[in-house]
Amino acid sequence: MFKEYDVIVVGGGHSGCEAAAAAANLGSSVLLVTMNMQTIGQMSCNPAMGGVAKGQIVREIDALGGYSGIVTDKTAIQFRMLNRSKGAAMWSPRTQNDRMLFAAEWRNMLEQTPNVDFWQEMVTGLVIKKGRVVGVSTGMGMEIKAKTVVLTNGTFLNGLIHIGEKQFGGGRAGERAATGITGQLLELGFESGRMKTGTPPRVDGRSLDYTLLEEQFGDENPSKFSYTDTKPLVKQRSCWITYTNPEVHEILRTGFSQSPMFTGRIQGIGPRYCPSIEDKIDRFAERDRHQIFVEPEGWNTVEIYVNGFSTSLPEDVQLNAMRKIPGFENAKMFRPGYAIEYDYFPPIQLKHSLETKLVENLFFAGQINGTTGYEEAACQGLMAGINAHLKVKGEEPFILNRSEAYIGVLIDDLINKGTEEPYRMFTSRAEYRIILRQDNADIRLTQRGYELGLASEKRYQNMLVKKQGSEQILQSFKEMSIKPPEINHILAAKGTTPLKQSVKLIGVLLRPQISMQDLMQVEKIAALLKDFDEDTLMQAQINAKYESYIQKEIEIAEKMNRLEQVRLNTTFDYHKLVGLSIEAREKLMKIQPETLGQASRISGVSPADISVLMVHMGR
Repeated sequence: MFKEYDVIVVGGGHSGCEAAAAAANLGSSVLLVTMNMQTIGQMSCNPAMGGVAKGQIVREIDALGGYSGIVTDKTAIQFRMLNRSKGAAMWSPRTQNDRMLFAAEWRNMLEQTPNVDFWQEMVTGLVIKKGRVVGVSTGMGMEIKAKTVVLTNGTFLNGLIHIGEKQFGGGRAGERAATGITGQLLELGFESGRMKTGTPPRVDGRSLDYTLLEEQFGDENPSKFSYTDTKPLVKQRSCWITYTNPEVHEILRTGFSQSPMFTGRIQGIGPRYCPSIEDKIDRFAERDRHQIFVEPEGWNTVEIYVNGFSTSLPEDVQLNAMRKIPGFENAKMFRPGYAIEYDYFPPIQLKHSLETKLVENLFFAGQINGTTGYEEAACQGLMAGINAHLKVKGEEPFILNRSEAYIGVLIDDLINKGTEEPYRMFTSRAEYRIILRQDNADIRLTQRGYELGLASEKRYQNMLVKKQGSEQILQSFKEMSIKPPEINHILAAKGTTPLKQSVKLIGVLLRPQISMQDLMQVEKIAALLKDFDEDTLMQAQINAKYESYIQKEIEIAEKMNRLEQVRLNTTFDYHKLVGLSIEAREKLMKIQPETLGQASRISGVSPADISVLMVHMGR
């Protein structure tokens, strides 16, 4: 019934969708196997994409030729650039999205992608021969052959949903859990663990009193995620903000004795940076209120996502407490919040390509690796899809290093350090965040995507126009002078010292108070810049203001990257090197790093241990 596929992707969430699209667009034959064709690209939790560091990841996916940025732009209902008051390295795009449109658009884009076939069924096992995966087996007893398999199972592996004292199997509300795969992987020698995540109640927006809520508007001039010709929003839907109070907390506490988190029924570790409301009340007992974001689920629905109120308490406790929140006095609940526990596999069992070390041609991506978040899952799917295709073709894997992308930081963190709690990306995780900005993801990565064959010629040419344009602007600013009468009225209005003599334009732009838009009030500067778009102008401004910092970071990155060129033998017995600390020997044996650079980032391997390795290698 089935041909042999180059790549089988198991799971149709954000990770599976990107994996299928990437492998197919590179030329592999792909079968996407999902338990439910109606939930492809489903936003299981909040109807939003991006945010701090996550927005950078979505832009990187787009720059490489992935689909997440395009789908996000086409289905957005609000756009905000976060952290505008901070430096450019911290700016992070975020959208609210129409949940139903988002899933529909993902499915539509996959159906329009040649080389992608679909099959609706549960995968219950892998077909392994001589340490290599050669296909999957399904619940109906079918075997489907493949050269590579990408597992993107999300929260479905032995998923268990908790609401108060009730618990039932499921990978998501209304969907059954996936069974069989964990047991087989354990038999093959893999280590597994349990994690948990949660989601808040959904309520009827018609039952809320918006006069008691604080309105949160989108940006006045909204931007977008994709570097393609997707359109920025013309109209937007507002979100709203409210707060819990001591009365809310007191009602929630009455349910703690029935909470699966406090009674020990949940074994898995939850996300530190997205705790449940009961966890917040317990951990931050000194605070008498917590912020709640009231987020619409789409253009044409009354359903509201109560962000900040994630909970697994009994449903009556949830509703009674929620009705004490200002604006929620008459709230009607569509469905209660719940916690979900699921299996994951510590990612130190993977190579940088996301191929498993134990089974050849088998790749893991997304929450199976212990991450949390749509964006973290999507970028892993993209990389696993690319590398599954390259493995089929017998080519070298595609690896992004830590100085190239947040994607590189995420994968490197996972495989070197592992994770015992759901891993979420933050700007603070990246040591090169001044060069890993959301505004330059195309300049960093589109050439890499183009050389792969994933980013189109048009994307590549657009990137070159932007890059060359920003360089041209800066060169002109270094050559062109400005006289005091031409600019002093603008400098005075901005509260910065007026000029006493002519200076080069670049000197004026470098003042913290002055932006490119300010300078364009001068007629001759406006004439100089009239042919450049907003992205190119912003790129020139950031490169000018941060030039010395950027250059310093590039130099540090280049120095560190030299260690990446020193290859290590992945079968070497580190116990033989007595100069290494005992901890270093154990960690190096367990992870078997591929390069000296990778070894240097393993927790427990000290600079002294790296020196011992360098001496051993004759360096």
